[in-house]
This record gives sequence, C-alpha cells and structure tokens, in this order.
Amino acid sequence: MMRLEGKVALVTGAGRRKGLGEAICHRLAHEGALIVVTDLGVAAANMPADRIGTAAELEQIASEVAVSGPGAIAVALDVRDEAQVEAAVAKTLGAYGRLDILVNNAGIGYLMEPLLEMPKERWQAVLDVNLMGAFLCTKHAARAMIAGRAGGRIVNIASQAAKSGAWHLGAYSASKHGMIGLTRTAAIELGVHKITVNAICPNHVTTGLGSVQNEYRSRVRGQSVDEYLSEMRSRIPLGRVGLTEDTAKACAFLCSDEAAYITAEAINVSGGAEMH
Repeated sequence: MMRLEGKVALVTGAGRRKGLGEAICHRLAHEGALIVVTDLGVAAANMPADRIGTAAELEQIASEVAVSGPGAIAVALDVRDEAQVEAAVAKTLGAYGRLDILVNNAGIGYLMEPLLEMPKERWQAVLDVNLMGAFLCTKHAARAMIAGRAGGRIVNIASQAAKSGAWHLGAYSASKHGMIGLTRTAAIELGVHKITVNAICPNHVTTGLGSVQNEYRSRVRGQSVDEYLSEMRSRIPLGRVGLTEDTAKACAFLCSDEAAYITAEAINVSGGAEMH
C-alpha cells in the first residue's frame, strides 16, 4: 500500500539500529512518505555514547530508509534545544517543501533506579527528552503544518508505562503519562487545523533500550534474562513481547487517511498486556 504517497514525515530518535524509530521510518517510507530521520548523534549529559546512535549510524539509516521509499535525509537534532527543533523543521521544508507527519519517538528509558534514590538531575534528564522534546517538536511542526494548510498527523510514541506504573521507572512513567496529557490537549487545540494527534502505547519491545531494561530488571530480581522474559510473556495474552514492526504498523495507520477521524487517542499495542 502507498497510503502516504506525497507526504513528508519527520521522525525523532530514529538514528539507532533496531530501534522503534528506525522501524517507523522504514514503514512510513514503504508506504510512500519522504522521511527526515533525526537523532542526537553525539553523546551528551546523561546520554552516554552507547545509548544513542552515532552520526555515522544516523546517516546510514537514512540511506537505507531512502531505499525503502521515495527518499530520506538525516538531520542531527537534540529535541531539548528549541533552536535545533526549529532548524530541523526548516531543513525539512527546505528539502521537501512541506511537513505532513511528526512522530515524537525520541526518549530516555535507561535511567532506572528506585524512586527514593534517583537524583533530580537524572529525573530532569528523562523529562527533558521525553516530554519537553515532544512539546517543542509538536509546537514547531504544527506551526509548519498550519502554514501549509493541508492538515497533518502527529503521533507520540508513549508506552504501556503511560497508563500503568513501572517499577524503577518513575521518571519514565511520569514523562509518558505526561505525553498522554500533551496528546489530548494538542488534539483539542489543533483539530481546527485538521491536524490529528494520537499516541501509541507499546508494551516491552526488545530494542537496544529494551535489552538494557531486560538486563537491569532480571539482575535486580535475581533472574536470568531468559527467565525474566519468560515470566513477562506469560502475562501477555498473545504470548510474546512486542516487535518494532507492531508499533511501526500502528504508526503508519494513524498517519494515513484511514485514521482521519481518530484523534486524542492513546492506542495500546501490547498484545493485550494493557487493557485501558
């Protein structure tokens, strides 16, 4: 299907191999969209090099995404920096002349520790990327969509942790709950411009980030990673953890005309693990 032919999509946090962002870029490209692949590309405070994609990795992913569809470019972007967000939107308009889709996927989920032991600096780092970043990107992407007078789609990649508490992930869960509030408010304000705003709430996906969570949680519980994952699967009605493709397919649907009357929703993609 070419449901997104002629559309332009900017995806944040997409410069890491085997991540949700990479899968989303490939899926949107496969359905006809031109893609702007963005990620930080360099290490920063509370974001060590082994937790983010390198500049070379970002460029390589963009090259591969271009093969999946009509074209793609790579743009370095720190979503916490409003000037960089504004510049990324401007580069998108300069390259493709329009912006139709924003996918807020950038996030920190590897700062895990008990609530009472978490330094405020690490708490703030999570909220700055996961929530402030989504706000800034929504703000500037929506301005471009409004100026283009063709409507648009904003999809926020939240989490099962946006609806239920998550053990040793207090900052992450708080940020993702906040993302749902941002989704609903933005949907109300932007609906008049024919811009829909929705969130996707995946359960556990063993991306690079997911592997870090697996190792941390299994160690704290005194289990092997295999034991931990087996226990997790036993709680999921469909009997498996999520795949990056599950979220990417849901994202493509929400970006398509088939979802034109869906907005302000937080859609579970969890195999039944989350039911509200």
